[in-house]
Amino acid sequence: MTEETSDMAGLSLREASANPSPRLEWVLVGLGMAALLAAPFFVYPIFLMKMLCFALFACAFNLLLGYTGLLSFGHATFFGGAAYFTAHAVKVWGWPPEAGILLGMGGAALLGLVMGFFAIRRQGIYFAMITLALSQMFFFFCVQAPFTQGEDGIQGVPRGVLFGVLDLNAPMNIYYVVLVVVLLGIFAIWRILNSPFGMILRTIRENENRAISLGYSVAGYKLAAFVMSAALAGLAGSLKAIVFQFATLTDVTWQMSGEVILMTLLGGIGTMVGPIIGASLVVGLENTLATSGFPVTIATGLIFMVCVLVFRRGIVGEVYARVLGRAAKG
Repeated sequence: MTEETSDMAGLSLREASANPSPRLEWVLVGLGMAALLAAPFFVYPIFLMKMLCFALFACAFNLLLGYTGLLSFGHATFFGGAAYFTAHAVKVWGWPPEAGILLGMGGAALLGLVMGFFAIRRQGIYFAMITLALSQMFFFFCVQAPFTQGEDGIQGVPRGVLFGVLDLNAPMNIYYVVLVVVLLGIFAIWRILNSPFGMILRTIRENENRAISLGYSVAGYKLAAFVMSAALAGLAGSLKAIVFQFATLTDVTWQMSGEVILMTLLGGIGTMVGPIIGASLVVGLENTLATSGFPVTIATGLIFMVCVLVFRRGIVGEVYARVLGRAAKG
């Protein structure tokens, strides 16, 4: 998977990250917003909230891979670590949900700072392997740490009352809260990428030596991007812990890191909408096949193979490339 991922990522970074048509992107955003507002009246809200949490997780990962050019195999650390921090704070310490979510996000950022400090000293596959190794160390810590309750995980996490006003036990209430938080997280990523900081990240991705020659502290920018990505991945994990009312070892395994890579590549790295589409596809596929008896991993593997062969830029990346190609010919 590593070689296919690297090849696909390299192609997407070179060819698919050209600025898409703003009109097309805003049309997609508008349609998506309308669909999400109406969706809980037609689709099971818990499924939708899982999709939203993983969409934010994939967008956070895309901030690092798609716009900074760093392939991390350890993002489950931030997603699952934040879930544990939030679940423990809310259940054991009795914190309100908003405080627990902030703690999870802050804890993930701290983990990102520590992991990034060691990882950014290397590039390419060495960077990826260091993040994987550190992530596995955190996994074994979670197996042994008393507060995680080992293989049982933290269960029965109360959703609580948001700001002492909004009861999150009502399905519609918690759905729209999750929707607002996820949209704010995605907007924060969009704002970061369209700031001077985001332009420098793109410069580092395209030509790191040139960025160094221009006087930029590349290591500092990489570390900052890593911490931001970790914090936003932690926000997704904290939301998931509140929605499903548990945190388990599944959230910190290397398979979870692989899953978010798959989501991002399927949708199209270097695009804002791509990771959302990829996350929706994978979560929807898992939900559909859960009771069918057909192995989900085989299905996702087959889809990944098709994407590598047919959609080398990812689904959204291919759409952008073809639309832009027609525009150029016209």
